[in-house]
Amino acid sequence: MAPARLSTDDVFINCPFDPDFKPIFQALIFTIFACGFRPRSARELDDGGQTRIEKLYGLIQECRYGIHDLSRTELDDDHKLPRFNMPLELGLFLGAKRYGNTAQHDKRLLILDIERFRYQKFISDLAGMDIHEHGGKAEAAIRETRDWLANVSRRQIPSGDKIVRLYEQFTADLPALAAALEFAPAKIPYVDFERIVVGWLTRDA
Repeated sequence: MAPARLSTDDVFINCPFDPDFKPIFQALIFTIFACGFRPRSARELDDGGQTRIEKLYGLIQECRYGIHDLSRTELDDDHKLPRFNMPLELGLFLGAKRYGNTAQHDKRLLILDIERFRYQKFISDLAGMDIHEHGGKAEAAIRETRDWLANVSRRQIPSGDKIVRLYEQFTADLPALAAALEFAPAKIPYVDFERIVVGWLTRDA
C-alpha cells in the first residue's frame, strides 16, 4: 500500500474534547478555515473497521501541520487520573516528524498551554521547545494559531484582528445557524460544525 500523501493544507488538532475546552476547540477550527487551511481531528474518525490508534496514525501521517494543546493536566472528576491522550498524540506527531520518510520531516507543530512554562512541571522532556500561551482564552488561541500558520506556511492570510472580529460575528450568528439546521448550539456534531463554519466564511463568495 502506498503511503498516505502529506497534505500541505491539513492541520491536525490535538486537544481536549470536554465542554470547558469547547470554545477554544471551535475557535481553532474557525481560525484554521479562515486562514485557508483544513482542520483535521480525531472527532472526524468513525470507521468501525479500525482501532482508534490506527485511525490516529493515518490522520497524523496525512497532516503537515499540527496544533497540540496540553492544557488539560488535572485529575478528572470521575477517576482521579490525568488524561494522557494529548501528550500521546504529540509524541506520535513528533515521532512521525523524526522517523518518518522525507515528506514527514517537513511537519511543523504548535504547542499550546495555559501558561508558557507550565510544561516544565509535567512534561520536562519538551525543554527547549517554544510553548505558546493562550491563558484559557479563545481570542489568544486564535491569535497564536494565526501567527504560527502565517510563519510556518509563509502564506498571506488575514490578520489576527480580522479573524477575531470575524469569529465574534460568527459566534453571534451561530444560534440562528444551528436553529436553521435543528441543532442545539451546544450540541452541533463536529462535521456539521465544520460545514457551518465553511458556509459562513464563504457566504458572500
